[in-house]
Amino acid sequence: MSEPFDIIKNKRDRDILPLKIKDKSQYYEDLNNIEDSWTGRVDAFIANTFMMEASKLLINSMELFEMGYFDCAFYSMRQSLELATTMVYLVDVDESHKKQKLKTWKNQGRFPMYKEMHDYLASRGNVYRDIKNKLCWYFDSLNSLSNKINKYVHKQGENTFYILRNRFLNADEEKNKKFIDEYEFCLQKCIGAVAVFRLTVDPFPILLKDKDMYNRTPDLLTSTYSDDFIERYIGADVIDAYKKSDLYNGTFNSIINEEERKPCVVDVIKDNYIDKEKIGQILEQKHLLSNSALIAVALASFSYKVAKIYTSGLSWYFTSTESKRNTFNMDSRTFKDLDQALVRHNVPYDQAYLTCFQFNGDNYYIEHNEVFTEQEIATMDLLKKSSSCVGDKV
Repeated sequence: MSEPFDIIKNKRDRDILPLKIKDKSQYYEDLNNIEDSWTGRVDAFIANTFMMEASKLLINSMELFEMGYFDCAFYSMRQSLELATTMVYLVDVDESHKKQKLKTWKNQGRFPMYKEMHDYLASRGNVYRDIKNKLCWYFDSLNSLSNKINKYVHKQGENTFYILRNRFLNADEEKNKKFIDEYEFCLQKCIGAVAVFRLTVDPFPILLKDKDMYNRTPDLLTSTYSDDFIERYIGADVIDAYKKSDLYNGTFNSIINEEERKPCVVDVIKDNYIDKEKIGQILEQKHLLSNSALIAVALASFSYKVAKIYTSGLSWYFTSTESKRNTFNMDSRTFKDLDQALVRHNVPYDQAYLTCFQFNGDNYYIEHNEVFTEQEIATMDLLKKSSSCVGDKV
């Protein structure tokens, strides 16, 4: 018995031609470079939301393209460019108008369109104008890209019509291949453009690739762009020109005179890793550590049994002593129960133990491989009464 005629399915699927993107998983992975390039600028923190949304729009574009909704896919790409421009505008607009512009945007009031924002930034934007001048050829190429995308968005040409394009291309593999290549070309350029627009907020996704910069900065929210990402989506020529911008050089010069941290200190600050064999070197630069990091270093040096230290905010440090626990899971309820327990020393914790230690009103939880002796616990109690092991800073 044949299935009944489904008018919805028939009309929905008519003239829809799903196509496959090559190396789609690579694009998804590469978008982490954008999603992880968070800025720590308090006055520009909203840029992080814009970058996450731009990445989502590019993901939507890929999904729509593969489903066969090619014009919607190009529209979503265009949205990513416009959103990146809006981000720059809200960050780079004159300081006296910044709060009002952000309020207008949030309340969906009268807000400038893409061209108006671009013209403002090109003539009056403090950062954008300088970067655009340094990268004039690159921004010209973005204009060409925008025009190319708009042909599909605005339905210019028979090849932008479902009822004309797909009826004749179903069996034309060569034309389909060229169309996929054209889409991926635009996608790659859009990913690169969003990443470049992110660099108008601060230069850290590029700056921190310089070891001299990385070793002189505290722990930052920003992850750097990978070399492969730069090569695939941006280009060395663009990065070289960007490094001549006022923003890049101003930030570089403000950091280069800072004290360079030793590699073992960088490990503590950036990666929360404490090498017990280098405690002495770490303490030589104790003035560069936060109080919680300094306490963690002191607790790590307390005993060979100590594997990890968790702070009251449940950030944690791991040491060169490998934990005997077979799992990396961490449940906040475990620490909360320990706070309220009568016995807070040598509490079994899977294959290891937990001991809660309070310093300056904050709890620190020590994960250790063997039971602490009564003498060690007594010594630990003395630790919180003395600052000699960690210096006057604590």
